[in-house]
Amino acid sequence: MNVIKTFFLKQSNVKTFFNLPKCTYGSLYEPDYLQGLKSKVPLYDTLNIQLKGYDYPVLESYQKFVHNLLRNMDVNVEECWAVPAQHMQMSLYKPKSEIVSAQHLLRIYERTVQITDVSTLQLPIILRAIESSLPAGVTVTVRPHEDSDEEVRYIPDSELNTLKQELEDLGGPSRTKK
Repeated sequence: MNVIKTFFLKQSNVKTFFNLPKCTYGSLYEPDYLQGLKSKVPLYDTLNIQLKGYDYPVLESYQKFVHNLLRNMDVNVEECWAVPAQHMQMSLYKPKSEIVSAQHLLRIYERTVQITDVSTLQLPIILRAIESSLPAGVTVTVRPHEDSDEEVRYIPDSELNTLKQELEDLGGPSRTKK
């Protein structure tokens, strides 16, 4: 009888009529205690810390330092990866002429440290620690993870691409099994 009284007081609240627990977390079938596992402080989803520099050993050492710093601060380091080096040809010209006085080949190395579920309270401290320990010649960029970051990681296999193109030109792969 108690259930029916509650039903009429709530005016057709189906959850109360069937005595289902209140659930505000995600769906109807998830228990309330899962709400307690969520962080009360907002979290960033996935962030990439990109380190770029001209000196390979310095950049490699600094990436190791940043990785250890994040692990000591109990930040979830998802992945670390290197991007193929970019090559730039620089030419110095003599004053007021088109004569090249010197040419230099510069290589820009890049390392990325991917972190997930960083609280909004922790991130400013992390950024300040990274900024204060930044060596000369290294630049840092922190931004949200994008799908294009995943594509840059891999070097395309030009030989494989030409073979695939030749196969398509010949009519594509055969569909019958022998």
